[in-house]
Amino acid sequence: MKFKSNIIGIVLGVLILLILVWGLAEPYFIDIQEEEAVIENLPAEWEGKEVAVVGDFQVGMWMDNTATVTRISEKLASMEPAAVLILGDFIYHAVKDSDKEMKHVKELLRPLTKTDIPVFAVLGNHDYAMKLRTDEPNDQAAQNVTSTLNEMGIEVLHNESVPLTLSEGDQVEIGNPSSDSLYLAGIGAAWPNEADPAKALEEIPSSSPRMVMMHNPDTFGKLPADAAPFTVAGHTHGGQVRIPFAPEWTYMTYTKKDEVHADGWIDGYGASGNRLYVNRGVGFSDVPIRINCLPEISLFTLTS
Repeated sequence: MKFKSNIIGIVLGVLILLILVWGLAEPYFIDIQEEEAVIENLPAEWEGKEVAVVGDFQVGMWMDNTATVTRISEKLASMEPAAVLILGDFIYHAVKDSDKEMKHVKELLRPLTKTDIPVFAVLGNHDYAMKLRTDEPNDQAAQNVTSTLNEMGIEVLHNESVPLTLSEGDQVEIGNPSSDSLYLAGIGAAWPNEADPAKALEEIPSSSPRMVMMHNPDTFGKLPADAAPFTVAGHTHGGQVRIPFAPEWTYMTYTKKDEVHADGWIDGYGASGNRLYVNRGVGFSDVPIRINCLPEISLFTLTS
């Protein structure tokens, strides 16, 4: 009986070790998740065009996943989507040294930013140096993230929208709205109380096609009906550890008191006519492990 117990213990120990080893290796793989985004009144010029979404780099965390950020940047450059949307949390804990971390971000994203692909971003809670919801937001750190991104040619949308129009040669022109424009709205970060969906959408004509981006999926529930037919968010890291064969169940399912909106298309959430997709991100929270939760590039084909 004792021998049998020892064998079981050894097997369990080996299994746990293998899971941990895989959890440390998985962050270096990239999953390109191809999806379709339905947008009412989408101009014919935008039909079939692709928009890529990534986020949650968390640069500056111990064992941060920066090698994968570089490879994702290179991959996005080679994919040549019409636009790239980055969902915030560029850095992990800005209050330590945001200048150093943002210089690193600048190098990691150089393969993407040296192309002509338009890149847009919103900020996340970590960009305000908020690891916890109860932390005091550091506005200076957030401003440093914003100014560095602007220097890189990445347009940060803070409760505002921009019209995107395709010119000859499929080049995206920003501004100068027309009947052929597709609007992109970016909503501010939720934890520092910077989210203002009404302000973000106020410049978009009611019948105009639009995409909406935010960091925290909790903000999605505040959008009015029919305001956001295609919305993307991050923040959750997809749960980071997902139960095999049941990917919709993560550790968050059992540890969070509130309803969890962690990964992929979220059904039955938000006002009617709105639809949300949550990207799994690239980096980590607390521990540098991902299990059954590969870093994700979401590639959306737009259609009416």
